[in-house]
Amino acid sequence: MTIALEIKNLEAWYGESHILYGMNFEVHQGEVVTLLGRNGAGRTTTLRAILGLTDKRTGSIKINGVETIKLMTHQIPPMGIGYCPEERGIFSTLTAEENLFLPPVISAGGFSAEEIYDMFPNLYERRSSPGTRLSGGEQQMLAMARILRTGAKILLLDEITEGLAPVIVQKLGQVVKDLRAKGYTIILVEQNFRFAAPLADRHYVVEHGKVVETVLSSELIQKTNVLNSYLGV
Repeated sequence: MTIALEIKNLEAWYGESHILYGMNFEVHQGEVVTLLGRNGAGRTTTLRAILGLTDKRTGSIKINGVETIKLMTHQIPPMGIGYCPEERGIFSTLTAEENLFLPPVISAGGFSAEEIYDMFPNLYERRSSPGTRLSGGEQQMLAMARILRTGAKILLLDEITEGLAPVIVQKLGQVVKDLRAKGYTIILVEQNFRFAAPLADRHYVVEHGKVVETVLSSELIQKTNVLNSYLGV
């Protein structure tokens, strides 16, 4: 299988704070993997480091075989990366549809408006509503829809279920399954292990800024105690 994202010896800093201490993992095209761990373990920083959003980073980050560690932040999304941050980043003064069409298209093959509204019917109904009028679930759908329209095929999704109602969480789970079936590569940072467990091919447990355990989907039952010890779930 082709490796879509390969991280080797990745270290990262915010100012003088050293956050990542040699992250190593890889994701093949069409896979879903999770970065699991407690708050402060370095999972979100890993996503931000991939995009060049930390103050300093060293090591190796290859996207579809191309080294990107020395690239500027604006040069990385055109390589096919889409980022859905935990804070969602919805512009309150724009309508839902204006938010949707704000990011530039970076490559061919992105979702059309019709395809997005078919996947997220709520967004069609609320397309003229200001960003601040959308519910938390609708804002999360919009944040995901924006990156699908750009043509990104590697998706970095940070805590997409946090604070959402169970029915919305279930919908997002189905969306992840549908995207995987379409060949998207997805990295999930997720606290909700019950949500992530059935979706992912592989789980990387992160502690103190590095991967300390790799658990395949087929190993979940026999490694339950190991996961409990790291995650406290």
